[in-house]
Amino acid sequence: MFYNKTMALNLKTLATRSASAVVFVILLVGSVYWSYISFSLFFFVVSMVGLHEFYKIAEKMGAKPIKVVGFILGIFIYLTFTAIDKIIPDPATVIILKNAWGLVLSTVILAPFIIFAIALFKRTENAIQSAMYTIGGIIYAVLPFALLNQTVFYDPGIGVDTFEPKLILGIIFLIWSNDTFAYLGGSLFGKNKMIERVSPGKTWEGTIIGVLITFGLSFLFNMLFNLGDYTWQILGIMVPVLATIGDLVESKLKREAGVKDSGNIMPGHGGALDRFDSLIFVSPFVYVIFKLI
Repeated sequence: MFYNKTMALNLKTLATRSASAVVFVILLVGSVYWSYISFSLFFFVVSMVGLHEFYKIAEKMGAKPIKVVGFILGIFIYLTFTAIDKIIPDPATVIILKNAWGLVLSTVILAPFIIFAIALFKRTENAIQSAMYTIGGIIYAVLPFALLNQTVFYDPGIGVDTFEPKLILGIIFLIWSNDTFAYLGGSLFGKNKMIERVSPGKTWEGTIIGVLITFGLSFLFNMLFNLGDYTWQILGIMVPVLATIGDLVESKLKREAGVKDSGNIMPGHGGALDRFDSLIFVSPFVYVIFKLI
């Protein structure tokens, strides 16, 4: 009787995880591919939920982030990287908004220093630490998703940036590939723990298998969406390595806070930071490659 009850519980948990995973994949792929508006709105929501989760984790670690200021600054930073002219078709409105961009950019630049000034006059313990967590949450949970707003536009050689959701989807699929094959490889062949004190389940064998198979799949992505030269092959090596580091960083953050999941937005899968911890670390590096190098 006890055996049957345990099996039923496991099957129910599996069904919940599977259903939420299917919904998540459909929502993610649909939002990214449908239009730039849906793309930008999706990652804006993810960044705000992620910032909320980061501040909850910070509170578990004894900090008291200045949440209102943090969220306002987070919104400004996200807007700074949003392609407004792709969302608002009216040229006159776009010109007005671009003229006001100086105020937005000034706020973004000055806000961290304002946060430190506010912390100076707070009568709470570890006020400077709380200010650091306030700023750190924005850098960790908002900036990587804001950068995607620029990375998703790609110049195929015609001198005009075009909306290319296949680029971001390809990067996300590389991350999923690495996660899947690293898990399977570790389960079948894993013997040597990677960083046991941070993530006891990760092994060197699984990590290497994940990187190698993901690198192989990068050649397929090159056929589906050719970026020229060896860009996908570079991403095929870089993305799984950075994705693994991103996963370990979030695991370390949760371990120090003493929490299992960053949130519960996805039943059976945790929060936004749990689902996007790898993309958080991959996004800034991909932005630098495509926009600054």
